[in-house]
Amino acid sequence: MAENRSLAVVAGVAVVPLVLVGGTLGFIMLGAAAADASCNPAGSGVVVDVNDVPQGEVAGYSGEQLVNAVHVLRAGSDLGLGVRDQTIGVMTAMGESGLRVLDHGDAVGPDSRGLFQQRDNGAWGSYADRMDPNISATNFFRAMMRVEGREAMAPTIVAHRTQRNADPYHYERYWDAAVAVVEAVTGTSTGLAPGTGSSTCTGIPSVPGQVNPNGWAAPAAGPVNSDYGMRFHPIYREWRLHAGTDLDGGGCNGPIWAVNDGVVTAAGPSSGYGQMIEIDHGGGLRTRYAHMYANGVLVRTGDHVTGGDNIALVGNTGASTACHLHFEVYLNGQTTDPVAYLAALGVQLR
Repeated sequence: MAENRSLAVVAGVAVVPLVLVGGTLGFIMLGAAAADASCNPAGSGVVVDVNDVPQGEVAGYSGEQLVNAVHVLRAGSDLGLGVRDQTIGVMTAMGESGLRVLDHGDAVGPDSRGLFQQRDNGAWGSYADRMDPNISATNFFRAMMRVEGREAMAPTIVAHRTQRNADPYHYERYWDAAVAVVEAVTGTSTGLAPGTGSSTCTGIPSVPGQVNPNGWAAPAAGPVNSDYGMRFHPIYREWRLHAGTDLDGGGCNGPIWAVNDGVVTAAGPSSGYGQMIEIDHGGGLRTRYAHMYANGVLVRTGDHVTGGDNIALVGNTGASTACHLHFEVYLNGQTTDPVAYLAALGVQLR
């Protein structure tokens, strides 16, 4: 529920400059793939009339919910905000109220009201203001505009810094639906959809990986949380092959790197994996990276990547109990131990 706290904040994710590093360890820093030039999140916002709302459902939302999404978009447009900021507003309203003007709060915020469940603490206007979709959205955006460095934050972190949810990643699950709703009601492509290959559009700074002289990189930061091999699965509650290695990755939204040059053959939802990226490196070698959030998938099928490219962010989707990277190596269609395989190539995961 929204609270009134200081909004003089800095980005919650470290931005690592793209610089060359000396060779005492024999590594260089390589930049990630360039952002999709078709996306300009700082550019003009989208505008739509409430009378043009499509019939039927969009990502599970319909009727008054879509009308309320339009109110949010118009409030952002009136303030001169770009489509990414507008979509963050829609995402936040989804996470707070399901895009409905609620006249009740909950146990955490019994005085919360409206689309954004804004508190009766003087920061969000009167009861009438909080119950008015346009005014409440305008007040949300004005507070969001005071979040320093929001362009370099994941959307859920921007929403959290504005409204202060107990879970900073609460809004993450609503991003895909928000993008779908914005594109449906406006009839335009935002460039924000998952797998567009644009870290700029998703608001996530690119963090390059360390690459050894032979072009190999670790897929994420350690430590190793679970090894390759048979184990008692924490979700399925049975003994089965753990076909990869789990890396801590620095926690939620930590960078994930391509281990070597290749072509992306899959990037998106996959059963059990949540979100999954597969890269074909040639010579019978394929690698898989799993459990990212949808807006943490920074490449798309067909992309050519280089070892050390920032291809994704650590997440917690699919058969996963916490944020981590599940990393697999396939040789001629058969899984193999990623730790041992990369160690032979000069990359230590432990």
